[in-house]
Amino acid sequence: MNRYQFIQACTEPWPVQLLCQLLAVSTAGYYQWRQRPAQPAATWQPAAQAAFTRHARRYGTRRLRAKL
Repeated sequence: MNRYQFIQACTEPWPVQLLCQLLAVSTAGYYQWRQRPAQPAATWQPAAQAAFTRHARRYGTRRLRAKL
């Protein structure tokens, strides 16, 4: 969960301006984030995570690229 998602989840009990101030995020940046279209999940991420985990979490980016 990133800062913007946390702010979105906590807007019911607290105002957005206070949350942005506490998390060192501009309110304009938060509202711009809300207006962005949702990005689809990358199709390569689950495969990369599986390869990384399968190899004792020691594979670097070069090996992962070659594997995928």
